[in-house]
Amino acid sequence: MGTEDLKGIKVAALPSLFDFILGVGVSIYCLVASKRRKSSGVIGNNDLDRQALPKQFSPEELHAATNGFAPHRRLVREGSGQVYRGLLQGLGREVAIKKIWTGTDQHYEETFMNEVKIISRLIHRNMVQFIGWCHDQERNECLVVYEYMPNGSLDQHLFGRRNSLQWNSRYKVALGLARALQYLHEDAEDCVFHRDIKSADVLLDKDLRTKLGDFGISKRMDSQFPTQTTEVVGSQLRQRTEVVGTVDYIATEYAIEGKASKESDMSSFKVVALEIACGRKSYSFNDNLSLYKWVWKLYLEGHLLDAADERLETEFEQEEMKCLLIVGLWCTHPHNKERPNAGQVMKVLELEEPLPALPLDMHLQQSLP
Repeated sequence: MGTEDLKGIKVAALPSLFDFILGVGVSIYCLVASKRRKSSGVIGNNDLDRQALPKQFSPEELHAATNGFAPHRRLVREGSGQVYRGLLQGLGREVAIKKIWTGTDQHYEETFMNEVKIISRLIHRNMVQFIGWCHDQERNECLVVYEYMPNGSLDQHLFGRRNSLQWNSRYKVALGLARALQYLHEDAEDCVFHRDIKSADVLLDKDLRTKLGDFGISKRMDSQFPTQTTEVVGSQLRQRTEVVGTVDYIATEYAIEGKASKESDMSSFKVVALEIACGRKSYSFNDNLSLYKWVWKLYLEGHLLDAADERLETEFEQEEMKCLLIVGLWCTHPHNKERPNAGQVMKVLELEEPLPALPLDMHLQQSLP
């Protein structure tokens, strides 16, 4: 058998293996969901159960749901693909359908497989609900179906055209994000590092409840395969482990060492927390000061509340504002092991624990991450 024949066999086998792996992931999700329903004593209607479980959609269903992925259906562009609004006639519900670019780049297929395998194992009120998936071999498209978020993403309210959020809603969003991270880091079957926590990935449902999304570059912690490091050569990353994420939200130690962790996720959380409180983008601040350095300066001067978003016009709970700002600063600690975990953040935000005493020399010798 010649080399060309072997190549043919390899190519023919890939789609089958691809769908098999995804099928296994979805099956695991179904088993977990079933066990949780039974353990909670909930006995659901069979039709509703079938609708609630993730399913494999046909390409025709998803193309019909989006009018052939018409431009007017496009919602947003994520790091790994375009997201479209769709209406699934069979389920009678609106959904968000992410089309992940594939072409000839194996990276995007791996992103798709990673997202489906991870999100299919996660069930939490502050996570976007995974509805289904489709691998369209003919069009070379990878599609992931989620619940539709009518209030878009947090960044659209803070920096975009959507209405600015009132303080009560902002504070609840921060709490919801902390809960989502606690679930990923501590309560999920396997610890998951999101690796790209940012305002654009914090979605809001019809009641403005937090729903964390976009798990395309997330990493499930496996004790058998510990996280490796990345070597930077010139402008290229040598592939020991790829550093991924959005630059202005990435922790310094992760950027340098390529080692994702709970602490690096919490460093990203700090940027979102400060953006919520200040209403400013971390990466477009004036006077050559990053947002968190500016807030830290105000903290040292004793004028922390001056960092509050002016659009709130003092219509906020001062204790909560102070709490969120200090929690954000707490997560900027240059020594990653000194940062709080998500559970500690939640207790402080819920005013169950006192505010931490931040050392005044915390950033004296090192630049902020």
